[in-house]
Amino acid sequence: MKHISVLLEKTIELLDVKPDGTYMDGTLGRGGHTSKVLEKLDANGRIHVFDLDIEAIKESKERLNDERVIYHHANYKDFDELIDMKLDGIILDLGVSSPQFDDPDRGFSYRYDAKLDMRMDQSQRESAYDIVNTYEEAEICRILRDYGEEPYAKRIAHDIVVKRALKPIETTFDLVDIIKEAYPKKALSKKGHPAKQTFQALRIATNHELDSLEQFLEKFPRHLKKDGTCAIITFHSLEDRLVKRRFKELSTDNTDRRLMLRPEDIKEPDFKLVNHKAIVADDVEIEMNSRAKSAKLRVIKKEV
Repeated sequence: MKHISVLLEKTIELLDVKPDGTYMDGTLGRGGHTSKVLEKLDANGRIHVFDLDIEAIKESKERLNDERVIYHHANYKDFDELIDMKLDGIILDLGVSSPQFDDPDRGFSYRYDAKLDMRMDQSQRESAYDIVNTYEEAEICRILRDYGEEPYAKRIAHDIVVKRALKPIETTFDLVDIIKEAYPKKALSKKGHPAKQTFQALRIATNHELDSLEQFLEKFPRHLKKDGTCAIITFHSLEDRLVKRRFKELSTDNTDRRLMLRPEDIKEPDFKLVNHKAIVADDVEIEMNSRAKSAKLRVIKKEV
């Protein structure tokens, strides 16, 4: 399936691209957002792009074929070690790209039978297979509960440990069968695939996704220029809560009014929310791309 970038036009609009600016796409994928930024850059503009998936970088290089793009096969959280200048804008699209989900060999999807993998960076040693087959039951339960909000996390974790004692859990369908057996019959009849939340949780844990986001959110304010913007698209509540909390922290006046400061002594926050409420996809976009249904866009701008 061709990857369709979610909330593409709105993201670029709110990013407010300066023609000669320096930008960063921390989640390159197949280059959807980057290509739109390039349309607005002049010959002096640049965009640094990051991805853990070397195949995504190769495909985007061929597709974009533009010397204004600087490629980094690295995690976006490490951008400050690789870019030695302040930025006019940053984009993060935290969804997994369609080619990753739809390639059976990558082991991301419960819809295909494949070896359990889920690594975005194929050079990384630990995969979902290692988590399922070597982690303690309590830790597997924590991952499913915290990262997948799976209501039957304890039961699934217990059944995983029982089954793997007989033979390793090798494939996605091996795991799906265990999940289905762990689910109560009444829950199985409800809408949605029973493995969805477990697979999400394992993907997040395998790729340290929330850790990466937390590190990035701590760093990025120091690396934006005045009037620079940061646009982040999330796809589940765990990510969105982190972004919402950090953006609120950056844009809130924390002056202690009990000190009775003069008006001129009150320091305005360094950042301003571009949109106070998360932007979501409209019905037309969701009809074209079902993965847009859970997307939320938040944008913040540096004022000083």
